[in-house]
Amino acid sequence: MSGPVPTVTALQDIYTQQALADQTVRWNKLLDKFQALYGNPAQFVSRSPGRVNIIGEHIDYSLYSVLPMGMTPDVILAVSTDLEPSQDGTYKIKLANVDNERFPTREFDVSYSEVEIDATIHEWTNYFKSGLRGALQLLRKKYGDDFKPKSMEVLMDGTVPAGGGLSSSAAFVSASALAVMVANGERDVDKKALTEVAIVSERAVGVNSGGMDQSASVFSERGSALLVSFTPSLSARPVYFPKTNPELCFMVAQSFVTSNKQETGPIHYNLRVVECSMAAAYLNAKLCPGTELPKDAGPLGVSIRGFHQNYFKDTQKSTPEQLAELIELTKSTLTQEQGYTVKEVASGIGISVDDVKARFMSSFPVRGEYFKLRQRALHVFTEALRVLQFLSLLEDPAQAPDSEHTIEYNGKLGKLMNETQDSCRDLYECSCPEIDELCKIARGAGSYGSRLTGAGWGGCSVHLVPANKVDDIKQALLDQYYSKRQLGEKDLEGAIVVSRPMNGSAVYKLNDGKI
Repeated sequence: MSGPVPTVTALQDIYTQQALADQTVRWNKLLDKFQALYGNPAQFVSRSPGRVNIIGEHIDYSLYSVLPMGMTPDVILAVSTDLEPSQDGTYKIKLANVDNERFPTREFDVSYSEVEIDATIHEWTNYFKSGLRGALQLLRKKYGDDFKPKSMEVLMDGTVPAGGGLSSSAAFVSASALAVMVANGERDVDKKALTEVAIVSERAVGVNSGGMDQSASVFSERGSALLVSFTPSLSARPVYFPKTNPELCFMVAQSFVTSNKQETGPIHYNLRVVECSMAAAYLNAKLCPGTELPKDAGPLGVSIRGFHQNYFKDTQKSTPEQLAELIELTKSTLTQEQGYTVKEVASGIGISVDDVKARFMSSFPVRGEYFKLRQRALHVFTEALRVLQFLSLLEDPAQAPDSEHTIEYNGKLGKLMNETQDSCRDLYECSCPEIDELCKIARGAGSYGSRLTGAGWGGCSVHLVPANKVDDIKQALLDQYYSKRQLGEKDLEGAIVVSRPMNGSAVYKLNDGKI
């Protein structure tokens, strides 16, 4: 599925017919505001969508495959390079947001030598800067270290809710990196190269990102989910749902509990990355004695998948058989339910406490007295197995549904999603009472499967629902959940989205600042 990011000249090349009218109004507003703000027309728009993850939660950074899809909510950046730097040795970046009350306008004179990002400050422009930094690394690899980037005027509009679990940060970073590449004359931006840059770039703002979010934002195709794999290297391919009766669709429901990955990383997201990396090293030391845990593309340079491959390097067993065995081995090897202290982790791996801190706790700030290696590894292995089982239901002809009545088949898909929610709640501890409540209400009203999607600790839930029950489930959520919260009209409007798989990143070339 690699190849260049598409360049389009019509909105129907990006959005479905149902979304076209609203998107036309939105894009025209963006471009009119750009003209008013900067006094000249935008030259192009860079666009990357949010994503909803169907199954495969919190396993991308352990390098197991995941199944997300792109969505209609997206980040769009209108861009012009029609300005000059104000200081020698620098280029200028002007960044504005359509919502300038929440996201104030900024202007930077950036040194040719380095893009400085202070990850300790939660500042919206850091996401653009991280995309800028990543894109410049690609450009300098291609054109040499003396490459001098162009100055840019940028106006952003985003409809992916921040902290909502639909990956607003990955959409922003991917759109930013793409905008920088195009602004500096790149006509064919390779999807795989853009994704890899966006993955590494988002880590500059203090998030141990795994890669699913950026892959879905860049690679997604209308009408299909996306199987994203990380070994032996990053790849993505479309996955289609068979025809069912009743027809299936995905409903995304917001909890309105905001969890910002950058701000809560030390006790939530980044801590889980550290726990998984520690679990990989511990299991490898105990079950593959005398061997090194292989270095790989995990955020800390190692992963549970790396241990998995090391343990089964000469096996003839199928991957599902391997995962089933690893689940049992984890239960018998990582026996401490309460977790492990740093000292106990060091003892288990056979290294010093200082080495544990240097290897696992120095890249990003984390806070924790006990590290729950058993629960995190069990979640990763069971969830990786659920992804394969879900994929098998979709693609194995022997499991294809009888097109007359597929309620049993639909229920099998839903059961796997429900098991993911149980695991996220009990083993990975990344759910929250509000998400649990949304899932319970939706299932009671007819959802086949309901679970959190995204990093968790708030954000969004995703529900596999029969098309003929959409209104019933919506009404149940409104009556039993949203009516109890003080929500404005705009929040209520966007609280529930019935989602269709959408296209990924694109560049829209403008004609004199117009669509």
